[in-house]
Amino acid sequence: MRPSVIKLERLLLLSVGFAGLLFIIYHGENEPPTLDKEQPSLPIPSRLTVAPNKFEKIEWLPGCQENKSMESIHGFLKLPAHIQDFLRYRHCKSFPQILNSPKKCGGAAASRNVVLLLAIKSSPGNYERRAIIRQTWGEETSYKGAQVKRIFLSGTAKNEREDQRFKWLLKIESQKYGDILQWDFHDTFYNLTLKQFLFHEWLDEYCPGANFIFNGDDDVFVNTFNVVAYVRGHEADKHLFVGQLIANVGPIREPGSKYYVPVQVTASDSYPMYCGGGGILMSKYTAHVIYNKSQDIQLFPIDDVYLGMCLKKAGLVPASHMAMSTVGVHVPSDKMDSFNPCYYRELLMVHRFIPYEMLVMWNAIRDPHLNCGHKVFVYLGA
Repeated sequence: MRPSVIKLERLLLLSVGFAGLLFIIYHGENEPPTLDKEQPSLPIPSRLTVAPNKFEKIEWLPGCQENKSMESIHGFLKLPAHIQDFLRYRHCKSFPQILNSPKKCGGAAASRNVVLLLAIKSSPGNYERRAIIRQTWGEETSYKGAQVKRIFLSGTAKNEREDQRFKWLLKIESQKYGDILQWDFHDTFYNLTLKQFLFHEWLDEYCPGANFIFNGDDDVFVNTFNVVAYVRGHEADKHLFVGQLIANVGPIREPGSKYYVPVQVTASDSYPMYCGGGGILMSKYTAHVIYNKSQDIQLFPIDDVYLGMCLKKAGLVPASHMAMSTVGVHVPSDKMDSFNPCYYRELLMVHRFIPYEMLVMWNAIRDPHLNCGHKVFVYLGA
């Protein structure tokens, strides 16, 4: 075969191959997708790609829409971040419950046998306080025939890593003691009112018959013997709401204060009478009245003031009890020890104690050899 013929054949084969390649490329671009082909996926937002403030809001308020109209309020953008968040979400009153104790009172019908329910507000990380309370004044037992039950009220930690650890911790406590109520909202000072509202909702469903409720913080000392003796002289179906009475006060307008409440939250310069939230004792009747009235009252960032608002709307008033103090015990002389068990043996509640003090005082007031023969004078504060 001559060289010219070979070159012609090679040129012809090259042309056919190039035409086939063009056909494949053209056909592939217009071919409809099939199930066998991998489709491009949209990027999934992660904590690394979402702005931290937006992600926090979504997790903090699941299922609740932000009220952006609040931003049109005069001076809103100059308010501290926690107050801005409160205003954006103050309409939110429904949150998923992470841990429940539906049989705490034996069911709705049997709950009438509970003479005293101790409802204690406790942040997720306060394990030591809860542990000591279980051993001391919060022990679930019978005081001369009066059944006492205990429940802790908690939210979630703001720090994501800590939150997961504390959820594990609370789950362990719940499985062992059955005394944890936890909701999916951040456990912060401004959310104490939300915690209070959700507790009354739980009470209405799972423990409506509990005769009396002590509602307080996890750093108070309660003389449960005296509280039971006190409620024995009252009727659960009548109004009772006692503590350390606070009257003739109004919002603190100083931005640096823990209790700062700006005019954007309330324009009123006065609060209704209320009892300090460290420890309050109420009857079944009053607890349910508070829940009913709270349905129509906006959340307020100070929880004890909010309870006072609910009472006022119901036409009820809080009362003072000289044996309940949220500011500790004051003795008339520096030479006297304010930790003397003789002062506490006659009281109902004192705020505040650290864990080891609770244990020491609880054992001291139960000591049959405690000598309190001489008179002592105690000032509980205004």
